[in-house]
Amino acid sequence: MNKESGSPRFGEAGQASKLLLVLAVVVLVAVVITYLVMRMATKPAPPVGPTGPSVDLPVYEKTLGNIRFVFESAIDRAGVLKVSEIVNSQFALSTQKDFVIDNTGAKFIQVTVGAQNKGTENTEQNSWDIGNIVDSEGRKFVAVDSFAVSPWLPNPNLCGALLKPAFDPTPCTKIYEVSKASEGLKIEVKTGQDNTSQNFTSGKIDSFLIDLIVK
Repeated sequence: MNKESGSPRFGEAGQASKLLLVLAVVVLVAVVITYLVMRMATKPAPPVGPTGPSVDLPVYEKTLGNIRFVFESAIDRAGVLKVSEIVNSQFALSTQKDFVIDNTGAKFIQVTVGAQNKGTENTEQNSWDIGNIVDSEGRKFVAVDSFAVSPWLPNPNLCGALLKPAFDPTPCTKIYEVSKASEGLKIEVKTGQDNTSQNFTSGKIDSFLIDLIVK
């Protein structure tokens, strides 16, 4: 009696164990499939780029306050300013001579930078200018005295002129004696703080070096 009455319970327990085992296998398979699908859907990590030092890109314009400075041209005039290249009509060609650099290791570079008023009111006169040329070694080259090279400068030369809002850039041109060994040339652009002539005159200035393309 006892053996016959216990038999059905053992059978039910065995079937329950088998069912649990099957469910466990099904769950395991589902987990593995889900993992594989997720791995396949995951984008691969981007390749690691070069780890060397970053290279600074050239900058050909800069806004200081309301004045936008933009590089326009840089001309290599070699070691002589020729009479045939005079542009200022106030000087008679017949009375002029070529202007030659004494040092054979130097050359003339003529630079033109435009200044544009991005504000809403006129800027003050003499509140901006272009300064020294600076090379990659930090050497600074000042502009040649404007009186000495005035026959080769445009007339009028508008460095420091009053700038009206949203007009085309006003050109400022200067000529420099630069070492032939210099590379990576930049030109200093500057304005008085708040774009005022008073700050410019007193030396309270904002400045920046923009790159030159010398041709």
